[in-house]
Amino acid sequence: MVGYAFMGTAHSQAWRTVNRVFDLPLRARMTAVVGRDPGKVAAAAAQLGWQEHTTDWRTLINRDDIDLIDVCTPGDSHAEIAIAALAAGKHVLCEKPLANTIDEARAMAAAAVRAEAGGVRSMCGFNYRRVPAVALMRRLVADGRIGEIRHIRAVYLQDWITDPQFPLVWRLQKDKAGSGALGDIGAHIIDLTQYVTGQRISGVSALTETFVKQRPLPPEIGGLGPVTVDDAALFVARLDGGAVATYEATRFATGRKNGLRVEINGSKGSVVFDFERMNELEFYDAALPSDEQGFSRILVTEPDHPYVGAWWPPGHLIGYEHSFTHQARDLLEAIATGAEITPSFTDALQVQLVLDAVERSAALGSWSEVEPARTEIAV
Repeated sequence: MVGYAFMGTAHSQAWRTVNRVFDLPLRARMTAVVGRDPGKVAAAAAQLGWQEHTTDWRTLINRDDIDLIDVCTPGDSHAEIAIAALAAGKHVLCEKPLANTIDEARAMAAAAVRAEAGGVRSMCGFNYRRVPAVALMRRLVADGRIGEIRHIRAVYLQDWITDPQFPLVWRLQKDKAGSGALGDIGAHIIDLTQYVTGQRISGVSALTETFVKQRPLPPEIGGLGPVTVDDAALFVARLDGGAVATYEATRFATGRKNGLRVEINGSKGSVVFDFERMNELEFYDAALPSDEQGFSRILVTEPDHPYVGAWWPPGHLIGYEHSFTHQARDLLEAIATGAEITPSFTDALQVQLVLDAVERSAALGSWSEVEPARTEIAV
């Protein structure tokens, strides 16, 4: 695993847990973790459960005792690490968004397609797909329970940088992060809504805003540095199945900590997911008699709900970390059985194309089309 901070900690929890919960044909052995600071990566290895640690990911690429590279670094290094790992025959799990640019994402998707021909698999880490309530939401939509999809409303609201004195961390620098709230949290709701509905965003009209233009640099440097990403991104969209949608991603929604919410309205009903109540769905069935209609609460903790049977008795709730365990479970299962892996790097490229269209639309003040995610390989 390359990187050991927030996402590295979440992924480590998953690798430690997955084989203790799920009966799988493969077992994960946590061999080595990589970080730039020798002391910090050594401490991380001890705390998170890794056997070894190093400051150079390149030393791991060709090791015969390592089969999978898990990329948990900032976006500016995703392409280099993932492409090298795939070329060396390593399976790859890469955090989202896939890359910082369209060109990088295209190169990664092409490398993944080439590697897959030799049995090497790759997945992008959109973990919210693996929340049981979201997987159930997708099943209800696919089964036609809400009918023809007409409206999608998606928001992802946080407030962790509302203080102007919050420092200029890497997530606020475009060369490292690619974009701000748009790529960090907007990518999640783009992927989630496309996954649940089975429809692709085909065009957008967007605006973005940076509310705090400068932030404090590290104390050893002093002064202020420019914020080069968006603080908030809002856009309307059309999807290729006929639905219309609104999206909002911001890290300036004061009082909102991790407010991800998606509502889908169809001709036969509606379904709503709110991550702050992640074990529940709201479902409206318009086929019921009028005196029985209303949103019902589905508690997604039954053994026949997606993923839930491996955990606790009905009514015993799961949390954020479980989505990463489910992600690891699906990846190991696919590697062992040859089953299709989703989201693939090509799926993640499609999300990247939407992010690019949003940025173009916001810059030009006009509608931007989203091209399909084509993966072309020179032969």
